[in-house]
Amino acid sequence: MKCSSESSSKPDRKTVERNRRIQMKSLCFKLASLVPPQHFKTTNSKDTVSKQNQLDTAVSYIKQLRERIENLKERKEKAMRSQLGSSNSDISAIAAENAVMTGSRLPVLELRDSGSCIEVMLISGLNKNFMFYEVIRVLEEQGAEVVSASFSTVGDKVFHSVHAQVKISRVGVETSTRK
Repeated sequence: MKCSSESSSKPDRKTVERNRRIQMKSLCFKLASLVPPQHFKTTNSKDTVSKQNQLDTAVSYIKQLRERIENLKERKEKAMRSQLGSSNSDISAIAAENAVMTGSRLPVLELRDSGSCIEVMLISGLNKNFMFYEVIRVLEEQGAEVVSASFSTVGDKVFHSVHAQVKISRVGVETSTRK
């Protein structure tokens, strides 16, 4: 026979399983929110996508991104080789030079406008006192709704990413101009 003090300190299987399902649901939601909505195939805007379809879509989207990264790396390598003649030492010298130049010209701001969506990529230095919320505030003031925002630190650089959806048509950023 079990002691009552043992059973009260240990959660029962039902509670453990419920907590696990809640955590899995939360993780699935987070994963699905990272996939752009145009990758989900629904016939009606009110249709909901099943968890299995969300996971399958996320897996295929990640595979697409990996393939795109590999393709872009190959294109970059080919471009470097064609510029310098296929010497590996020259390619590594250019990569090192690009890293130094990028570090000296921070912050870097890049906007991509794809119709109703805007993507803002910002690279800043760790030592720079940059206020990420200012970018979000400007987007919202101009009529865009921020869908997701994230940052990642690599070495001495901070990479910020903001995905926004245009709510009001007055948002129009000329993405082809660079300063």
